[in-house]
Amino acid sequence: MRILNTLYYYRPHFSGLTVYTERLARTLVSQGHQVTVLTSQYERSLQRVENIDGVDVKRVPVAFNVSKGPIMPTFLYRAARLIPEHDILHLHVPQLEAAPLSLLGRAFGVPVVLTYHCDLMLPPSLLNALANRISNLANSISTKTANAIVVNSLDYAEESPLLSKRLEKVEVIPPPIEMPEPDPMIVQSFRKRFKIVQGHPVIGMAARLATEKGAEVLAQAMTTVLKEMPSARVLYVGQYENVMGEEAYRLRLLPQIEALGDHWTFLGILQQSEFAAFFKICDVTVLPSLNSTESFGMVQVESMLSGTPVVASDLPGVRQPTQTTGMGLTFPPGDADKLAAALLQVLRNPADYTSDRASVMAQYSSEVVSVKYENIFAKIISKV
Repeated sequence: MRILNTLYYYRPHFSGLTVYTERLARTLVSQGHQVTVLTSQYERSLQRVENIDGVDVKRVPVAFNVSKGPIMPTFLYRAARLIPEHDILHLHVPQLEAAPLSLLGRAFGVPVVLTYHCDLMLPPSLLNALANRISNLANSISTKTANAIVVNSLDYAEESPLLSKRLEKVEVIPPPIEMPEPDPMIVQSFRKRFKIVQGHPVIGMAARLATEKGAEVLAQAMTTVLKEMPSARVLYVGQYENVMGEEAYRLRLLPQIEALGDHWTFLGILQQSEFAAFFKICDVTVLPSLNSTESFGMVQVESMLSGTPVVASDLPGVRQPTQTTGMGLTFPPGDADKLAAALLQVLRNPADYTSDRASVMAQYSSEVVSVKYENIFAKIISKV
């Protein structure tokens, strides 16, 4: 099959959506398919055309940005040239161009599969309010015209004001997860490098420092946690400086984090092997997301594959990994006191939140996920 993916950001950009798309694209290529990604040239230093792990990446120049959204005047033109050359048009939303793209797919007789990663909820401002309205309209049109809509969980689809009206098109496929078993030598090096003391609780969080991720809720919860466990500390993995559209949020949050002193450490972006070691040395990880821009949280499963339980917000989709594996707890979004209580419960009773790596991997591996996509693509193509 010849598969054309469209999305705003692809590698080397780092986010859950780009990681999802990269893993799926790479796996489909390994299974003999031709995969193209049409995305933004969000930095001028990036090549316009590049092959990454067998995936043909085509980047379109960006004129300017509206919050986190790149405005690309030639994007639809480039898409119109590429769509007829492919068997499937695979849209990844949020994406303002999703509506005209889905209509172009229909016009060229190319089936459209839309993966609905999450709702778009930009920080409050007049311009962002307009972007949110346009995004909602685009989602309404694209979900109506798409042949199939893929979601991470039925839980998220049923709670979504838009997707709940399109359940007859919904196909549930969990996100592709890849996490190697932690290398004992790297784990040991990691402990030494970041001065991890045996018996001192380590709470991990892995995310961009972005408004919707809820890092401030963890910072507030740490005040209570430290009263019970004075040696506890947070290790934060992910981009925490120069995050697109999030500088004002970072500046607001820094005083809370600086008040925690050595109990909060930013590690930045890690390599995959280091990422596994990070999860291994954590006693618990946290996903304190605040709203429906988080529809699942792949880092939860990555943590579980390393044997580490999770405390996550009780949001549609986000609550699924802990419920299906038993490896953790949920708490009301934004409630720092309930987050602290859940963290303390897991830290005191770790044996109550364990599971088998193989059973977790059987649900979420990239190979399992790609086969499900192949089946959907083949079924839709056969009906055209």
